[in-house]
Amino acid sequence: MKKLYEKNESTFAIVWIIFYCFVQSLANFLNEIIGIEYAANATFCILQTAVLFVFLKKNGLCKRYGLCRSSVPASRFLYYIPLIFLITGNLWNGAALNYSPAGTACRIAAMLCVGFLEEMIFRGLLFKAIAKENVNRAIIISSVTFGIGHIINLLNGSGMTLMENLYQIIFAIAVGFLFVILFYRGQSLLPCIITHSAINSLSTFAREAGFTKEQQIANCVSMIAITVSYTVVLLKTLPKAQGKD
Repeated sequence: MKKLYEKNESTFAIVWIIFYCFVQSLANFLNEIIGIEYAANATFCILQTAVLFVFLKKNGLCKRYGLCRSSVPASRFLYYIPLIFLITGNLWNGAALNYSPAGTACRIAAMLCVGFLEEMIFRGLLFKAIAKENVNRAIIISSVTFGIGHIINLLNGSGMTLMENLYQIIFAIAVGFLFVILFYRGQSLLPCIITHSAINSLSTFAREAGFTKEQQIANCVSMIAITVSYTVVLLKTLPKAQGKD
């Protein structure tokens, strides 16, 4: 793994993206065989998280990929308050127990790891690799790739409808832009990892009963509006000099 990284950082990132997507798709089928919701996802995600973290730690790459505190004061990021609204978005319609106790535990474990994996792969590995040549291109590619990558949920047996997947992709692209700005300007990936993990984990308890299509659209539009507004504010207020490749 180290040889591939040293040879071509972009290829290393792409390999991780492909491997991650393949494993998650495989896990959705294995869950049915195991009989416990998200059991395979949790197992695979924990293993992938451990492997990637150990690799970064062993090779002294934690700071390069933002596993450190930001040197920029929290006040410059509005104390990350808008992120709280994004985190709670899945509970705006109320909370419910949607899975068995074992399934709930497995889903939460998986979603916590997904937050780390997806942020490190798309905002860390992929962004940093492309940013060495062109930062603006890196911002666009890492964000759009992250969003479009969610189309896999339409193909892997997750049960998501076309419209739900479309909403997810649009929101993911918007969040991708926000998170890459947070990382690029603050040099810390921790706010992105924490927010991503929290959003995913709380989705476990999202109440879908009585949630009309109109309400779903309103919820999605509100989340996107918060995300885009926060991104615009950060772009206007944070000094570009904070970003270093």
